[in-house]
Amino acid sequence: MSRTDDAPDTLELILPAPEASEALARAVAPALGAADVLLLSGEIGAGKTHFARALIQTRLAALGRTEDVPSPTFTLVQTYDAGPVEIWHADLYRLTAPEEALELGLDEAFDTAICLVEWPDRLAELAPADALRLSFKPDGEGRRLTVIATGPRARALLPLFRSLP
Repeated sequence: MSRTDDAPDTLELILPAPEASEALARAVAPALGAADVLLLSGEIGAGKTHFARALIQTRLAALGRTEDVPSPTFTLVQTYDAGPVEIWHADLYRLTAPEEALELGLDEAFDTAICLVEWPDRLAELAPADALRLSFKPDGEGRRLTVIATGPRARALLPLFRSLP
């Protein structure tokens, strides 16, 4: 059976502890660039923000900077100057309609920034087709992570997740 271009590639990982999630974020962070979008889904407390925080702090540390990385639950979007590219960390939990994401400027950020989007279901049809979807689920003390890649750039990033540190 052959795969069609629009069939997703899927990878399942077990992250046995928070440190494994941090290690994964640190491994992925340097490879991300403008227009890379990670859609982070999972219930409250599943590890979405923990992963995003580690990724952002890794990119900032590479520039010799440390910065507090709060959850964007109330601000909806936090942006970070990460050298040649900006990082947008969005938490869309409080949105009631996909159009509200446009008011935040996310549609433009999808083309120019590294975007980490929590609660991507709130985007509905506005979610980029070529995004890497990360679904976090509690699994004992750790997390089960499902990574789904559907577009060419997302597929290019998938090997990063296969080579866990």
